[in-house]
Amino acid sequence: MLSLRQATVGLRSPVNPPILHGVDFSGADQGGLHKIRIATLESGNVRLARADRGQLLRSIIDSSASAERHIWRIDAPVGLPLATLRAHGVREEWLASAKWALDSGSPRAWRSMMRSISREEPRRRADIEARTPMAPMNLRIFKQTWTLMCEVLLPLHAAGVSIVPMAPTASNAMVCEGCPSSVLQRRGWPARGYKGSGGPPREVRHTILQKLMGTGLRVPPRIAAEAEEDEEGDALDALLLLTPPQVTVVPREALVEGWVY
Repeated sequence: MLSLRQATVGLRSPVNPPILHGVDFSGADQGGLHKIRIATLESGNVRLARADRGQLLRSIIDSSASAERHIWRIDAPVGLPLATLRAHGVREEWLASAKWALDSGSPRAWRSMMRSISREEPRRRADIEARTPMAPMNLRIFKQTWTLMCEVLLPLHAAGVSIVPMAPTASNAMVCEGCPSSVLQRRGWPARGYKGSGGPPREVRHTILQKLMGTGLRVPPRIAAEAEEDEEGDALDALLLLTPPQVTVVPREALVEGWVY
């Protein structure tokens, strides 16, 4: 068993808490086209930025050389279901699963290869426990799964960055999976209806922002306004991942499949 306890010790403490980054990820073509949103909580101050996958990768690697600890909580699957690996004869080990996905050459080729064996979309234990919206190979997020594992996590692993819980290291930068929908459900906040145009979705985004700031997160007015007006909900999703990661003991499956914190 592994836990995030040692990695997140001090997260709620006023003494040298880690710098927390909430990342709304994108698997879009051409590196994400600056569609990735990164919210950062440092010394009580909140920032919000845009990035592509290359910039995200460089930022995480740079943070590993920092004197401060950094936690990068990313909204995309970090691993694959054991059922999928078994169906394809892949060794039940996280690094082997990521390299297997990379060997397919592209997100679409990877999904086609999987569907040639089975059209089922098994969920990870993490998906069941955290009530995530979709399985990692679902049509709506398979690009996010492949690009995060192959274009971000594999290079980070090679650079010695800690990837929890599958490949922890002593690095000052730690990457883990987060899910805004899971945060909303766990806190009893509106988990649906906040994405879209028009008045009703904007009102739900406003409600969520008020609840988020009610936890003590000081979101500057400019960033709050941007998140409220963002019809896709990307900015709000990144901000939701600045809530403290859930400290938990993970099951054995999570050492291969990943876990949602």
